[in-house]
Amino acid sequence: MTKPTTLESLISASGASFRELTEHERQASLDAFVARGLPDDIWVFGYGSLVWRPEFDFLEQRLARVNGYHRSLCLWSRINRGTPEQPGLVFGLDVGGSCRGMAYRIASHQVTDILQELWKREMPSAAYIPKWLNCRTGQGTIRALVFTMDRGKDAYVRGLDKDQLLAIVQRAHGIYGPCAEYVLETAQALRQAGIHDRKLDALIEQLSTQAQQADAGHEPAAAHPGKKRGAAALPHSAR
Repeated sequence: MTKPTTLESLISASGASFRELTEHERQASLDAFVARGLPDDIWVFGYGSLVWRPEFDFLEQRLARVNGYHRSLCLWSRINRGTPEQPGLVFGLDVGGSCRGMAYRIASHQVTDILQELWKREMPSAAYIPKWLNCRTGQGTIRALVFTMDRGKDAYVRGLDKDQLLAIVQRAHGIYGPCAEYVLETAQALRQAGIHDRKLDALIEQLSTQAQQADAGHEPAAAHPGKKRGAAALPHSAR
């Protein structure tokens, strides 16, 4: 299959089979995962919006590292941070490298209810593969639930050049707000946690430069990355 050469053709090709899971399909996915067995308390590893907006109760949180995967803006967002016609991008955990994030320990008596909410949040279109992965922390290695990118889905995107990535993040806007705001919130939360992501920092610098140019009257910008907006408590993650 010939790889699309323009951003427009890439968006068109990726959206051909986009659909959300039905409630029955999502529940079946969760049931299949739980059927493999759960520990009493469980750990959940966050690398994107879960770092700054977990939206569930937890007993403990730790900085953690997952090996074999890296944080990447590799998931199309056609609802929460974009539209079907002009999708945004949100973070997925793609194969290769390593990723630092935040791990949360959930009490056994809350696991069932919180997993229900997590599946609504993270698995609206089955773009992720939920896995148990080892996470290294300062207090030792833990086994955590991690939502990894399914490379077989049309929602997965790779091979974007710098200009294409920048254009998508700048222009997209969904029901939860601008894609640029989502990227900025994640970058700020990672820095506050002492996590440094060079690729993300470089993207923020590019967004900041273009926002400054826009302020000087050169061109419009979707969101000003130099100014953090108040993040409302939302029921689902940015997809």
